[in-house]
Amino acid sequence: MGIIMDGNGRWAEALGRPRLDGHRAGADSVRDITRASRELGLEAITLYAFSSQNWARPAEEVAGLMQLLREFLLGERSEILDNQIRLEAIGDIDKLPPMVKEPLDELRAASAHHRAMTLTLALSYGGRSEILEAVKRMAADGLPDDLREEHLAAHLDTAGLPDPDLIVRTSGEQRTSNFLLWQAAYAELYFTDVLWPDFDEKQLLLALRDYQGRQRRFGLTGDQVGPDHRLVALSSRATR
Repeated sequence: MGIIMDGNGRWAEALGRPRLDGHRAGADSVRDITRASRELGLEAITLYAFSSQNWARPAEEVAGLMQLLREFLLGERSEILDNQIRLEAIGDIDKLPPMVKEPLDELRAASAHHRAMTLTLALSYGGRSEILEAVKRMAADGLPDDLREEHLAAHLDTAGLPDPDLIVRTSGEQRTSNFLLWQAAYAELYFTDVLWPDFDEKQLLLALRDYQGRQRRFGLTGDQVGPDHRLVALSSRATR
């Protein structure tokens, strides 16, 4: 599952508070949703935490976001390690300040062998840039005569990670905003008006319940693929 976490600023503005308060509340939601996803048995989640376009925001807001990211990496280190979560990151990671990159690199290395769930943070990330950089790497390696989709996928930042089955976007916006453009080709999309700081386990279960009702055909007919029951075990919790 991928999540486009949107609405922190609007959440804060609606309460008459600074935008950074919204981002801080959004960081709490990251903790809660990561924990709930692990308990539900999700294999992998990718969180769109900071886009390559976000660098253009006011310097004070960017600095605050970087500090919150550092606090998350340090504060959640024990829970990530204790629960066998593997932390990954995609995007232009080298652009992150050392105060973020150093604890990020350390935690990625420390959790590399974990298999309970993979938590991927998209940081300084843009889908078009990712594809462009993958093409450059392919060209540097030498293009094979039988060039296939798998060759490009192997050069993406997400190489080795599963493509998302479901993309969730909060805040009512209905676009993917340059997130996992290649990987989300056949993902189901779920849009909710709920702002990210208010997106809790109940909202997550509603998204998964909606996904349960979808039939993923991948170009085939409904009769060919039949019903998909992969998430049926979650239905009892989703109705609470």
